[in-house]
Amino acid sequence: MRLSPRRRRRIAQAVGYLVFALVIAVVVAAADWGRLSEAFFRLDIARGMFPGAITVALRNTIVYTLLAFVFGLTLGLILALMRLSSIPPYRWFATAYIELFRGLPALLVLFMVGYGVPLAFPDREIPGGVYGSVTVGLGLTAAAYMAETIRAGIQAVPKGQLEAARTLGMSHTRAMISIVLPQAFRIVIPPLTNEIILLTKDTSLVYVLGVTATTIELTKFAGDTLNTRVNPTPLVVAGLLYLLITLPMSQLVRGLERRAGRER
Repeated sequence: MRLSPRRRRRIAQAVGYLVFALVIAVVVAAADWGRLSEAFFRLDIARGMFPGAITVALRNTIVYTLLAFVFGLTLGLILALMRLSSIPPYRWFATAYIELFRGLPALLVLFMVGYGVPLAFPDREIPGGVYGSVTVGLGLTAAAYMAETIRAGIQAVPKGQLEAARTLGMSHTRAMISIVLPQAFRIVIPPLTNEIILLTKDTSLVYVLGVTATTIELTKFAGDTLNTRVNPTPLVVAGLLYLLITLPMSQLVRGLERRAGRER
């Protein structure tokens, strides 16, 4: 008897689920859970990381992320507007900046900001110490990506919106601020939220700046504990704490995307 396409699709899905479940069962049965528990899930070591893992490391990770995001968003908006400017030098500068910082690793940018700026300007320093250096270092890289995201959002707004505003007597600047940018940001909120997730993970590079006990972040905190206890359990704890930040953000992104889809 010939099966309908819908029936075949359901059978294929059932077979796929069965194969997946069998693979998971084989892996679980073959693993040495005793050794894994001893190596990665030592509860006594995990308990010893608290409350410092929350009150210092996780807090600093969140602070670094938010500061870099605000700096990157502000600079990214300026670069996006320069990229769309009718003045050629503005466009050239924005294009060169975006291509440069999208091509450089965030670790290298942090290193240049943390050590290159004090060497280039010996009588000046970035305000805020490590917090300021992280804000600038991670924000410079994030701004390059955000600028392209915001530019795409601005260009996604129908040109008729701007033309109608100009017809009503608005200046170009006021029309951009009052009409175009609010619509553009509504379009780019999901990808900008993704940028927060990326920045959260990039804070693991802060160790190159020589953090102290009060400015330490999650990865460095876990690494120091690992060196002390000679056990990778702290890395598992750090990973779970990162997920505590990123998973809710991922859910938020999906919710915003669904909402944007309904509005469209």
